[in-house]
Amino acid sequence: MSLLNKVKDLSNNYFDEAVKHRRHLHANPELSFEEENTAKYVQSVLKENGVPFKANIAGHGVVALIEGNNPDKKTIALRGDMDALPITEENEIDYKSTKEGVMHACGHDAHTTSILGAAHILNQLKNEFEGTVKLIFQPAEEKFPGGASLMIKEGILKNPEPSGIIGQHVLPELEVGKVGFRPGIFMASADEITITVNGKGGHAAQPHKFTDSILMTAQIIVALQQVVSRRANPDTPCVLSFGHIETKGYYNIIPDTVTVLGTFRTMNEDWRMEAHQIIKDITTQTAKAFGGTAEAQITVGYPFLINDEELTQNAIHFAKEYMGEENVLEVPIRMGAEDFAYYTHHTKGCFYRLGTGNKALDTEYGLHTPKFNIDESALNTGMGLMSWLALRNLGAA
Repeated sequence: MSLLNKVKDLSNNYFDEAVKHRRHLHANPELSFEEENTAKYVQSVLKENGVPFKANIAGHGVVALIEGNNPDKKTIALRGDMDALPITEENEIDYKSTKEGVMHACGHDAHTTSILGAAHILNQLKNEFEGTVKLIFQPAEEKFPGGASLMIKEGILKNPEPSGIIGQHVLPELEVGKVGFRPGIFMASADEITITVNGKGGHAAQPHKFTDSILMTAQIIVALQQVVSRRANPDTPCVLSFGHIETKGYYNIIPDTVTVLGTFRTMNEDWRMEAHQIIKDITTQTAKAFGGTAEAQITVGYPFLINDEELTQNAIHFAKEYMGEENVLEVPIRMGAEDFAYYTHHTKGCFYRLGTGNKALDTEYGLHTPKFNIDESALNTGMGLMSWLALRNLGAA
């Protein structure tokens, strides 16, 4: 039997177990930096499969090594994230979240399960490849500063050093049974903006006596739109959005202070830093023109995600071997952010999309929504393809 068919058979045989793991994780979600029980569950499954690991890395991170013949020859890393989101689930399913206000609404339960499945498959095949597969079960993808950055600081990309790292993310817009790749820059950086506007409040019937913080805020938000429309290079993808405005005014009360929260995203580091200063300057100067003060504080978040051209083109070729050419697609850039990006700025990376959408099963709701769910047949693809990509990158055939 060919190695490819062995991978497929092992994936098929492990599928029911994988579904069990995914449903347990889905029913017991944990927020970023709180994944203690999730990590313990991962460790228990690795123990059952005889896979050695190290735990408590960057909090609740777990790293397993599967060594084939001549383990020092080459190392490839596979990554799956483990954390959930602060969302109340609205699905009526047997494995619905048991934690009010916490849900695996981004599919990290499927990512973790796919890596557990790959661990099982690769461990069964460790006599058929040379090199080492490093399996990274990562905490806190959803919350800054991101578990990836913390694991890197703790040496996750050393001892042994991988030649590249591969990650996948579910995508409900993509039909189950298909995967999507994009070489080069794929996802945006993401920075958090907090603007504080200060005026002098009072009775709304006498606005001429005060410095209207609401009016200043409106002018600042409008003025900031030129950062993208007039200052950004039209060839550089860029987004500036505001999603929260908070104050203590009322129908007839002009408040002293307004707070605005927003996000800035782009795919060019030089423009990113330049735009930060422009945002700060426009905020300060606009408020000054209206007789008030304002300050923009910007928290630098995840960098842009860049897929290594060679690693990704090879992955596309290997995916076509495993799934058939018709099931491997090219996907567009995304202005969403991912802390997998940190890995891609330290080593060669390939981050791709795993289709989970199935209209008949009602699994086309978007990520980060209370009705998000997956067609679980995607787990078969997820763990099998990750295993195949690892094997082919190590030179097995």
